[in-house]
Amino acid sequence: MKDKILIFIITYKASFRVLDVIRKIPFKYLKNKNYKILISDDDSRDNTIEFIKKIKKRYSSKIIVNFNKLNMGYGKNIKKCINYAYKNNYTYAVMIHGDNQYDPKYSSIMIENLIKNKSLSATVGSRMTKKMSAIKGKMPFYKFIGNIFLTGLFNLLNGTNFTDCHTGYWAYNLRSIKKNIFKNLDDSFCFDIDLRLKLLSEKKEIKEIPIKTFYGTERSSVHLVYAVRFFLKTISFKLFN
Repeated sequence: MKDKILIFIITYKASFRVLDVIRKIPFKYLKNKNYKILISDDDSRDNTIEFIKKIKKRYSSKIIVNFNKLNMGYGKNIKKCINYAYKNNYTYAVMIHGDNQYDPKYSSIMIENLIKNKSLSATVGSRMTKKMSAIKGKMPFYKFIGNIFLTGLFNLLNGTNFTDCHTGYWAYNLRSIKKNIFKNLDDSFCFDIDLRLKLLSEKKEIKEIPIKTFYGTERSSVHLVYAVRFFLKTISFKLFN
């Protein structure tokens, strides 16, 4: 039996951008794979749901749709998708953001790395392997500097050599990562750093895949809070593990 692959797209007020995400999925690569695409919307109150319904109608055989009735938060929405993957015996899962910041074309490389190297627990997309590429992709300068500083701090304290500890582009080897690892991770926007720290504590291997990224005109209102929480989590991990 072929390995089962789940590509899940998390959306929140993504609007038309979720259409662009679907169009960029590497369907040629997936053609001979056993895969499904799950779109999980976190109670968007704009027109995102209408675009998702259009996608469902066009790609009905491969698309699964979930609409959260209440806003669960970034991390909890991811957990819901991951739980679906475990429940339905998927081997690999890839998370893609519905706002089109991370190009879905890289998902094929991320999956293929997991298939070829069974020792890997996860692959992650790094925007900072070639740092000027991030600037060309319109990464805000404060995020660019913050990424370098906080990633450097993370590496210094943990003896790692990551280039981008803030990416939201992940592919998971679900045979390597036990389901209960996800249970106590952050329900909000620090889910990814919690997972990175947890995998490190269990000596699981994470591989970075160079990616290009694109920032639109939207700006997050949580970046400062995230930076503070990232700093505190990194320090606490060093002190208590």
